[in-house]
Amino acid sequence: MSNFAVVGIKRHDNWSTPQDLFAELDAEFHFNDDPCPLYGKENGLDGLNREWGARTFINPPYRRGEVDKWVKKAYTESRKGKIVVALLRLDPTTKWFREYIRDTAEVWLICKRLKFGGAKHGAAFASMIVVWRGV
Repeated sequence: MSNFAVVGIKRHDNWSTPQDLFAELDAEFHFNDDPCPLYGKENGLDGLNREWGARTFINPPYRRGEVDKWVKKAYTESRKGKIVVALLRLDPTTKWFREYIRDTAEVWLICKRLKFGGAKHGAAFASMIVVWRGV
C-alpha cells in the first residue's frame, strides 16, 4: 500500500506473532515477559515504562515513532543483563537499527514473508529476529 489513505480500509500495525515462530523462540529462550500486549492508552498500561523480565520477547508496533522507542528500551534492558528477543521489520537503513542493533545484538534473518496473526496475507516486508544477550 502507498502512503495514501484508502477509504474503507483501516490500517494498523498491531499484528500478533505467528504462533509457530513464538513457540520455537520460547522453546529456546523460555520467556518470562512480553510487555507489548500491555502497550496502549486504551487499557491504561504501558510496557515501555516498566521494568522488563529477565527473558523478554517483544513484537512491537511497527509505526514510525513507536518501533524506535521499543528497540531503544530493548537495548537498555539488555544492558541490565537481561535477554531480549524482538520480532522486527528488517530495515538496516533506520537510525534505530544503526544505534541499537547493528553492533550490539544478533540478527537472525527470516527467509520468508511472515503471515502475522489476524492477517489475510503474508507481510509486505521481510522480518528479522533480534537477540540482545544481556551484558
